[in-house]
Amino acid sequence: MSDRATVISARQTYLVCYDIANDRRLKKVFKVCKNHGTHLQFSVFECDLTSRELTVLQRELKALIKQDEDQVIFVSLGPAEGRGDRVISSLGLPYSRFDAPCYVV
Repeated sequence: MSDRATVISARQTYLVCYDIANDRRLKKVFKVCKNHGTHLQFSVFECDLTSRELTVLQRELKALIKQDEDQVIFVSLGPAEGRGDRVISSLGLPYSRFDAPCYVV
């Protein structure tokens, strides 16, 4: 594999955080993010994505949100491989893996 192909397919870790003004859109955004990453906390996902997968995720989300009401933030945490162990710490309530489904009431 060429160096260029390696760079293109290298996975980066992103925190995807969102604030969606409408409950119906919120549920749809949650489902899309759940298909691409690990649910960490209410509206926060950790996603290990190639550049192509990131583009797909962004397109899917852009099609769902209202540009003038909603916000989705992508925070790049760097390469998914070679970073060492993932360490998550918290203040207040302890961090626990969030495997339960998210219900919006």
